[in-house]
Amino acid sequence: MGRWKAPLSLFLITTTTKSPNKSLFNTNNNPLHNFPNFPYTIEHSFFKFRSFSALPFVSPNYTDDLEYMNNNIGNIFGKDCIFMPLENEECSRKIPVKAYFLCTSMNLKAIQAEYLHYLVTPSSRLSNHIALRFVPSEMNSFDFGENESRYQYMVVFQYGSAVLFNVEDHEVEDFLQLVRSHASGLLPDMKKDDYVVKENPLLEEDMQGGSDYIVLKKFDTDSLRVIGSVLGQSIALDYFVSQVDGMVEEFSHINRVMEKTGNFTMDRKKLFKLVGKANSNLADVILKVRIFERSEIAWRDSKYAQILEYLREEYEVSQRFGNLNFKLKFVEHNIHFLQEVLQNRKSDLLEWCIIVLLSIENVISLYEIISESGAIPI
Repeated sequence: MGRWKAPLSLFLITTTTKSPNKSLFNTNNNPLHNFPNFPYTIEHSFFKFRSFSALPFVSPNYTDDLEYMNNNIGNIFGKDCIFMPLENEECSRKIPVKAYFLCTSMNLKAIQAEYLHYLVTPSSRLSNHIALRFVPSEMNSFDFGENESRYQYMVVFQYGSAVLFNVEDHEVEDFLQLVRSHASGLLPDMKKDDYVVKENPLLEEDMQGGSDYIVLKKFDTDSLRVIGSVLGQSIALDYFVSQVDGMVEEFSHINRVMEKTGNFTMDRKKLFKLVGKANSNLADVILKVRIFERSEIAWRDSKYAQILEYLREEYEVSQRFGNLNFKLKFVEHNIHFLQEVLQNRKSDLLEWCIIVLLSIENVISLYEIISESGAIPI
């Protein structure tokens, strides 16, 4: 068998001189190019040969191929494989998340009817959102089975938020355009927020938090809905906080003017508009955004409850709503005060009208008395 050593050596030299950047899969034509590419090197188990000859050679006796794989996994698959420890960032798949608040209301039934083919099966009949799943262009409609983290998703909420998963910046406008025709109360300047979800199958726990990202052991449609709900509520809160901040600033200006002049110039109609705006903002946060409602997904499974609680704490949803409620109370206090001032003004005006009418009546009565006495000739 020694005659095979020369050809075998030549084959090994040929394979080891290939560029390590070339992969076994053609990334241009093969739809599987999104899967991990293993370097085409001699260290692969697919092409690893043990040299042999007619002379006796002492080598380890592996009773099982699996044992051999376990003992040599670092040499076989390389340093960047998914079997490396959790600390290796290359082991995690990054899923960019973008949240937008673009309108005050969405027609979910119309969106569902138009994009029924892309609809992800709802998890509840009483949901205030729908999830749409799209196949990225580079996937060529190839079925990746249960690998849900490779698809593109858009979660649309009835109160006006849209959360995009796996969508690049240059694709955002195309996705948002799909739902704009079913939106009412479009905002001139929509709110935006970014986040990152990482999927790592080697994670010991179901989830792990980080700075501006969350790591999940498995990314699925339930975690998609939970993450989307928190980001949608957060970006909606940003909008409502900005609306209330505008009212607070307006009342602060009125108070400064009153401090200098002792008077204010606001008509009753404008004040009523502010009252309606404050009440509608509070009602939208409580009824539409459902800031205090418990997620059914989190209720059924504790791992999703953990994700929900972590994200709500990360985005300080409860604290921000508390600040919003405090500002609304300030607005409400100012509204009541100004209403009392306007009411007093109206009362003063009515009192003066009554005084004038009584004065006129007294003058007429005095004139009649004098006329009847003959003091004034008729």
